[in-house]
Amino acid sequence: MKLVSWNVNGLRACLGKGFLDFCAQADADIICLQETKMRPEQADFDLPGYHRYWNSADKAGYSGTAVFTKTEPLAVTYDFGDDEHRHEGRIITAEYPAFYLVCCYTPNSQEGLKRLDYRMHWEDDLRAYLMELDAKKPVVYCGDLNVAHEEIDIKNPKTNRRNAGFTDEERAKMTELLGSGFVDTFRALYPEVTGVYSWWSYRFNARKNNAGWRIDYFIVSERLRDKVAEAGILTDVLGSDHCPVTLELDI
Repeated sequence: MKLVSWNVNGLRACLGKGFLDFCAQADADIICLQETKMRPEQADFDLPGYHRYWNSADKAGYSGTAVFTKTEPLAVTYDFGDDEHRHEGRIITAEYPAFYLVCCYTPNSQEGLKRLDYRMHWEDDLRAYLMELDAKKPVVYCGDLNVAHEEIDIKNPKTNRRNAGFTDEERAKMTELLGSGFVDTFRALYPEVTGVYSWWSYRFNARKNNAGWRIDYFIVSERLRDKVAEAGILTDVLGSDHCPVTLELDI
């Protein structure tokens, strides 16, 4: 089974930059999108063979997630937890016979870390939610998680240390999640690989200079570790300030 996750930074814009060509070439069983910035009726496009599920933010043109899947899930739910987590379109959970899929667009702590306190609350509640699912069946958790976990995951760790996405607090929450029975699939397969990132700022020729961050993930329950055949980061795919990440499972 092949899965793709991609922060498209506005699906309507990405549709004009080769999104459908990428989908045809990738031929994934499941495609998870973040930062769609739209409602489903705002774009008409042909993607044959896929069931489509959308979670749009209350605020127009903001956040949003989508899951396109060849196999119809047993059930699909949107958002999680308390009401404060249910207005930005950040979570879609699809249940399959062998696992739960959780597509996530994690809140950014923002400039000046003005949303860091909320981010910490989100992380604790989301981890509890994933563990609740994991108690029933294995979990595949993916998306733009808005954190570069270790120094190996960012080009310039020293100068970014207190920036949103590379604070000690955010990194510690990722460590806590992975310590709760989950595996970062790319790092599990490639523990020493450097210079492979999934997001680059549009400023300062960051992508050209590969001054990037690895903030897009496929994370799975520990008991799926042996089912992971491959985990990739498709750095040559354009169309967004993020590139797609992939997972191949022997399921």
